[in-house]
Amino acid sequence: MKALIIAAGEGRRLASLTKDKPKGLVGLLGLSLLERVILTAKQAGIWEFLVVTGYLKNKMKRELGDGSKYGVKISYIENTEWRRGNGVSLLKAKESLKEDFILLMSDHIFDDRILRKLASSELRSSVVLAVDRREPLPGDTVVLERKGKIVEIGKDIERSNCVDTGIFLCSPKIFSYVEEAVKEGREELAAGIARAAKNRDAQVFDIAKIESYASKMRKEITPWWIDIDTEQDLGRAEKIIIENASKNPSDALACYIHKPVEKRLVSWMASFDITPNQVTILVNVLAYGVAALFFLGYLLPASILTFVVGIADGLDGKLARVKLRTSRLGSLEHSFDLLFEFSWFIALSWYLFRSTDSSAPLILCIFIILFIAFYRHVYDQFRRAMDKSLDDSGGFERKFRRIAGRRNLYNIPILVGILLVPFYSLDTLIYSLVFILLHSGTTAVVYSLRAMKHMRAVDLKTV
Repeated sequence: MKALIIAAGEGRRLASLTKDKPKGLVGLLGLSLLERVILTAKQAGIWEFLVVTGYLKNKMKRELGDGSKYGVKISYIENTEWRRGNGVSLLKAKESLKEDFILLMSDHIFDDRILRKLASSELRSSVVLAVDRREPLPGDTVVLERKGKIVEIGKDIERSNCVDTGIFLCSPKIFSYVEEAVKEGREELAAGIARAAKNRDAQVFDIAKIESYASKMRKEITPWWIDIDTEQDLGRAEKIIIENASKNPSDALACYIHKPVEKRLVSWMASFDITPNQVTILVNVLAYGVAALFFLGYLLPASILTFVVGIADGLDGKLARVKLRTSRLGSLEHSFDLLFEFSWFIALSWYLFRSTDSSAPLILCIFIILFIAFYRHVYDQFRRAMDKSLDDSGGFERKFRRIAGRRNLYNIPILVGILLVPFYSLDTLIYSLVFILLHSGTTAVVYSLRAMKHMRAVDLKTV
């Protein structure tokens, strides 16, 4: 399916940002608004785009090109009458679209789940409009719908019960309705939709019907969208994007310390040409540097750097989601994380073995790695089988995850042990490993028992 994007306007309310570029090229966290629309639609399975240009059209074409750098195909349709309503821009594509298509606005950014669900919905009318039940804001186009059909639409209608998101699934018949409205002097797209509504030929798709729980993010994310008209809208959009790109942290350290720091760093990093993969490589280089420091006996600098790695390790995934550059390859990051986590235990234990002539650190290390590998596998298998994080499966799990065994929390007893070494001996660090062994072992027991409980309950329901 193709997507038509209306991107002809000037964006007068963003005048300070659109003096020398079209509104669609206004930047937001390292991407232009139009790039965000295209890449979000790509995530929803759309690969071919028609962009209606007007104001400073050549700059837009130079910036986006043919779409190959985004892995999509982009064609352009020129609207020399771009100062007129957006219904006129739509009509410029009439001869290019003879099949059902998605209609988007270059200044409306949105959650890809909305488009994914809309594109797969049944088209029983000339147009399906995604609507939001939230309270309208000044300038919103509002909709009155009854039993799934649009009754009225516009900015000034007396009664309404939802808001136009600017995301449409259309059949070519929509062109005739918009054409009729334009002939009557009503050049806005909403006027064409209103004509279709009078014929009971316009329906709605309520975004509230979309499942809000995001398994990979371990939290509820209400399907969202925002119409960018002012600089204040850009600020709101930045907060929404960064918040929704942040997973619900499991352990207390990640939740209360790492998360706010990571959000600030990602907001800053997004403006630079830094790729998530580059961040991943940098984190791994730093992490194995930590292992080398442990191995060589530079314990305090190594321990301090483990906390730096803990924060840096959360940046690549957030940056990828903020800049819409997530990939299947990126999911392997967690496997590499586990590898360098184990390397820390091995390096520290080997140093203690050499320095104390005791085999206890190596034995403790073996069992710590076994417990961590086991509960991580249980955790991952549960999510695959249940399509939900074990941490979100019940009230107990939501509380336990703050103290469950995690690399961030294991770093604390190691630092405490290192700080106590000058007052006692290196044997203090063996007690740190004992504490981690008990912590990881407890986590393994709790996770396996709770996973079995929840999975068995589902199995019994399906029998």
